[in-house]
Amino acid sequence: MNALTLLIIALCVFALAYRYYAVFLSTRVLVLDPARKTPAHTFNDGHDYDPTNRWVLFGHHFAAIAGAGPLIGPVLAAQFGFLPGAIWIIIGSVLAGAVHDYVILFASVRHNGLSLHKIARDYIGIVSGTATAIAVLFIIITALAGLSIVVVNALAESPWGTFAIAVSIPSAMLVGIYMYIKKGGIIEASIVGSILLLSGVFFGYFVQNSAMAGYFIFSRQQLAILLAIYGFAASVLPVWILLCPRDYLSAYLKIGTVALLGIGIFFVHPALKMPAITPFIYGSGPIIPGSVWPFVCITIACGAISGFHALISSGTTPKMISNEKDIRLIGYGAMLVEGVVAIMALIAATCLIPADYFAINCSPAVFQKLGMQTVNLEALSSMVQENIVGRPGGAVSLAVGMAQIFAGIPGMKHLMGYWYHFAIMFEALFILTTIDAGTRVARYISQDILGKVYPPLGNQKWIPGVILTSGLVVLAWGYLVYNGEIATIWPMFGVANQLLATTALIIGTTIILKNNKRKVYALVTFVPMLFMLATTVTAGVQNIFWNYLPQQTFNGNLNAALSAIMLFLVSVITVDSFVKWFFYIKQHGLFEIVIDKDIPSQEKEPALELEI
Repeated sequence: MNALTLLIIALCVFALAYRYYAVFLSTRVLVLDPARKTPAHTFNDGHDYDPTNRWVLFGHHFAAIAGAGPLIGPVLAAQFGFLPGAIWIIIGSVLAGAVHDYVILFASVRHNGLSLHKIARDYIGIVSGTATAIAVLFIIITALAGLSIVVVNALAESPWGTFAIAVSIPSAMLVGIYMYIKKGGIIEASIVGSILLLSGVFFGYFVQNSAMAGYFIFSRQQLAILLAIYGFAASVLPVWILLCPRDYLSAYLKIGTVALLGIGIFFVHPALKMPAITPFIYGSGPIIPGSVWPFVCITIACGAISGFHALISSGTTPKMISNEKDIRLIGYGAMLVEGVVAIMALIAATCLIPADYFAINCSPAVFQKLGMQTVNLEALSSMVQENIVGRPGGAVSLAVGMAQIFAGIPGMKHLMGYWYHFAIMFEALFILTTIDAGTRVARYISQDILGKVYPPLGNQKWIPGVILTSGLVVLAWGYLVYNGEIATIWPMFGVANQLLATTALIIGTTIILKNNKRKVYALVTFVPMLFMLATTVTAGVQNIFWNYLPQQTFNGNLNAALSAIMLFLVSVITVDSFVKWFFYIKQHGLFEIVIDKDIPSQEKEPALELEI
């Protein structure tokens, strides 16, 4: 199949879904009310609550949800062939991911921008609310580990890539200082910041071919430590110094690169060299240790549905919705755009010759057992000026695939090395914005939980508490990165993320049951919830008994314990919710279920934000 054909199919399905299914959700299921005041107006403080132009807010929301997940997950899932991943991205985005984001954003807007665990507490009960809060903390830690190991594997022994990422940190800080201390204009700050980011890629070539290269060569373990130090600093420093300007600058890179990749696919018309289905659909794959179901869903993760989007949809976004009619564009539409990103990432990976793809994503020892012969690997390594053999994690193969497409544009072939390292920076910046924001959110939650034991720890302005909780969070995910590998950490991240999505769909089902007289409409969240519950529980159990425990190591047992805890928490939420649903239906009948009057109408909270 031609890559352009696949992209056009995806775009057509997404357009039809937005035109018809999203309208059905708006008018029949959620019943949006354009005349109803939103929290942005009710609690307008010009800080957290602020009515925002729908297109500006769409950009903010998309930048927040479109992190590394839709880039890396589809690349790793290419192990099964291009067809399983494409089917799940298209169907999952339309019927699960976009519905998930839409419903949670609607619920948070209707309840003054409350976060997910507080919505769970109010709709289901204190047990589910507490379990959701703890589950979110566990899931964030595993997610940070899963995404961090991708950066570590991509930058290990790569002075060009490491230099480009190193330059991005002071670049973001300079922009932050200029905008927040010097009160400089946003236009010149954006131009200068973008130039500084790109200069890292440009000058990285000269660094790699000079005596300075030695200063930017780090092993995998050294990079894990450096990344943990970065995460700690980003969590402790004020947001305007690093987190906000990095997010702002990366938004330009995200939108620009995705648009450029789409243009490249249009002009180059690359063929999909990976077969539709590979023999690894039955399991025993060299990259993902499992069968096509449930692991194609778990591996693609954010490319089709992401539990972390619930944290965004109940974070800053609902506090800035100016009118309820904007929820459709932002909640449903932004997820469809992320689905487009995932499809293009899948295309970039499957445009590689299969043997070359597996040689990049497997260790040499594992690849040798496959009995495959590489075709263009040496030439590709020469063109990108990096050793790309045995670089698991998806980032390197995605960068090579993107570079091939970019280089196919007339007049660009001799710049493939630059395109490759530009793609590496593009991916790494996505992940770093997740690491700094994710570590900060995990610190907030840790302080909230530990503050119940020792009240000063709950004060987010108490510096010792900030340092202690940030250190604990970084130690947790840093340990997993230092001692883990992509084959163990990414499946655990996928299970964790999808478990959170399952939890959000459970909450969404409860919301529809309690607020819509036609309970049959709850099927829009109930059906994908059942599928995700079966998928994640199956994958979680298989991870524990087929992947982690057979290792008979401390790390394997630790991963098994973490997976078991997450499965237990979601089981508690599921049982608690099913009991509540039974009594709702028994008490109110089939069509007389009414709005719960006990939901607090005045509670508000400051915004927290997480990218994934």
